[in-house]
Amino acid sequence: MATYSVNHDAVEFVRDLIGKKQYVLDSRWDEVQPDAERQNTYLEHHSWDEYGRWFLGLTEGATDETKGRFAFGVGDFRRVHRSALIACVFRASEWHHKSVELAAHELLQLLDETSGG
Repeated sequence: MATYSVNHDAVEFVRDLIGKKQYVLDSRWDEVQPDAERQNTYLEHHSWDEYGRWFLGLTEGATDETKGRFAFGVGDFRRVHRSALIACVFRASEWHHKSVELAAHELLQLLDETSGG
């Protein structure tokens, strides 16, 4: 099984988006998360650093500037989705990636505080 570290650039980016109220509170992540085609389209117009900010996990040992380097997506390349943060908490917990789980949990708490949820 892959191991992951927390993408601290993503954590700061998501904090900033939450502060700017760039989030969706009610969505179904399985329906709105970017598929491979949407990811490729994003990468045609943005850098790998910009792409990576949308993922809370960095895959240990994966080659930089590949999709495989990034895991635990949190948004649709425009806004953070509460459902994505919840999915990150559950997936990271299920796979025993405690640092990613805690980062996602903290961001979820911040989002709920900010949105009045």
